[in-house]
Amino acid sequence: MIRVALIGAAVLALAAAHLAAGSDLGAPRMLALVLGATPQAFADVQFTHAALPRLVMTLLCGAGLGLAGSLFQQLTQNPLAAPLTLGAASGAWLALVIATLLVPSLAATQGEWVALAGATTAFGLVVAISGLRGLTGIGAVLAGMAVNLLFGAIAATIVLLQSPYFGHLFIWGAGDLGQSGWDKALWLAPRLAPFLVLSLLLTRGLALLRSGADGAKARGLSLLPFLAVAAGLGLGLTALSVAAVGLIGFIGLVAPNLARVAGARLPRAELLASTGLGAGLLLATDLVAVLANYLTRDLVPTGAVAALVGAPALIWLMRRRPGSADQAAYRLPPGPARVPRPLWPGLAAAIIAITLVALTTGHGDAGWQAGWPSGLTFDLRWPRVLAAAAAGLAMALSGVILQRLIRNPLASPDILGMTAGATVALVGTAMLGGGSIHEVGPGTAVLGSVLVLALLLALGRRHGHAPTMLALTGIALAALLDALVKVALAAGSQDSYAILGWLGGSTYRVTPVEAGLLALTALAGLALVLMLRRWLTLIAAGDDMALARGLSLGLARPVCLTLAAALAALVTAWLGPVAFVGLLAPHAAVMLGARRVAAQALMAGGIGAILMIGSDWLGRMAMYPMQLPAGTVASVLGGGYFLYLLLRRRVV
Repeated sequence: MIRVALIGAAVLALAAAHLAAGSDLGAPRMLALVLGATPQAFADVQFTHAALPRLVMTLLCGAGLGLAGSLFQQLTQNPLAAPLTLGAASGAWLALVIATLLVPSLAATQGEWVALAGATTAFGLVVAISGLRGLTGIGAVLAGMAVNLLFGAIAATIVLLQSPYFGHLFIWGAGDLGQSGWDKALWLAPRLAPFLVLSLLLTRGLALLRSGADGAKARGLSLLPFLAVAAGLGLGLTALSVAAVGLIGFIGLVAPNLARVAGARLPRAELLASTGLGAGLLLATDLVAVLANYLTRDLVPTGAVAALVGAPALIWLMRRRPGSADQAAYRLPPGPARVPRPLWPGLAAAIIAITLVALTTGHGDAGWQAGWPSGLTFDLRWPRVLAAAAAGLAMALSGVILQRLIRNPLASPDILGMTAGATVALVGTAMLGGGSIHEVGPGTAVLGSVLVLALLLALGRRHGHAPTMLALTGIALAALLDALVKVALAAGSQDSYAILGWLGGSTYRVTPVEAGLLALTALAGLALVLMLRRWLTLIAAGDDMALARGLSLGLARPVCLTLAAALAALVTAWLGPVAFVGLLAPHAAVMLGARRVAAQALMAGGIGAILMIGSDWLGRMAMYPMQLPAGTVASVLGGGYFLYLLLRRRVV
């Protein structure tokens, strides 16, 4: 009871601070307005129609997300389960974005059902990847975060295509609790109440699940119907929250864990404590966002602030649970022992063919045309084609190095957060310096990438750099860094639209000089990888093997890591973030038989170049006259392939 009272007192104190930060009125006038006094001045109206509804909406959404997180965690017996980490939140958001584009009336009037369909689809995909029993391990969380990455890339593509007409989605996608009346709060409150009541009716079944699925069955629990109902409640709560205020992550992850730390042991107590703590956590997060609005004079989205707190919490929670199941290695897909000889000329022919298609085939006002372009058209096309090929080669090489070096087949510059580190360094420097992001320079990007990689390796040391743990830690770091970028995007200025286009990984602004420099960089990286192939082979075999063969790990590992980070960062500096190419290309190379370092580097580099040239051409032609960034197209294709790998192999 004391802890319940403390939670209640903390929420009340936060509510008072929230109102004080959101209004210029004194406490007596606020109390009078709450008790029914008629608003007179503008400050009164602002309090009754903005500050007070925002407070209520924050409490409602926080409570709903906390309750959803507790349901997911008790259902799966996994302290890392939450609406965000299981993909449900991003599924709901993507569904609403698509509905807003295609059927705006449906999104406006039946948004909760659209969001529920998206959340259910995403969660079903995670279950298909991990299996029902796999929901208890980190593999399910990795699958959920991969779904987040893929669905986020698709949603960003849609927003980019419609900007600036979909400018409000910048703010909504980052989680916006601002209110201009009581409509949303009055809409949400009666819908949340039944979920709390129904959740409390499940406490006996949740208690039985603590003895395991077999034990619960033995005691008479109808397992599948119960799981469906409990998961449905969690998904429904998630859908309501996303439909009301957008994407706010990590509250559902942190609140149930804090409830258990506070002493909630029984299912009913954990559900109630998580509900209260979720409300308090989101209230504290939104208080920080409101105060930041005064300091920056720009809108700071609450969802971004929640990620700044929640992503470190996810990393901390992962570091607390070793467990053999969490450290199961994810093996490379099987393939032939060596590359068939006809495949090498076939790869060269494919590169030449896709390059010729990109240079000679296009869609214009007169329809599709094929033929050698005019001088002006050629001068516009060849830098983009060369930059795309060089970016694919460089990102593929970075992925090969990381997978060999960390002995982690899930490693790639984007999965491990290195691309996000370069992105934040570039965006932050441009914002602080007041210049264009294209003028910052590659050195800043390399520094950001190297720092993130060093932090990742330091965090992964506790678990011996276990593959799944390291990948999930990198994704959490990327989410943390992405939250910083969302603050800039949410302002909705022309700079935000320019940054969003750059974040897609576009070749649009690449000059001939930059394309040439990037190509020389990628070729130099290929030469260095071939020179360092013995180092990479020995390190991949294990530290003991490398030391026994006389390799100095103190020299080899930093050199190789710096090379991988530099390749990814230089691509990011000139094109923007390019995701999944560094994961897809090395995997595809191994499946074709390239198991030695030299063969894998050459084959993966060729595949990466083909993927990026094709993505750039497809992005230019698929929706003419509109253009999609090459990195965005590659992210959708590569993200789908990543999910296919997880589904095919089941990481846990």
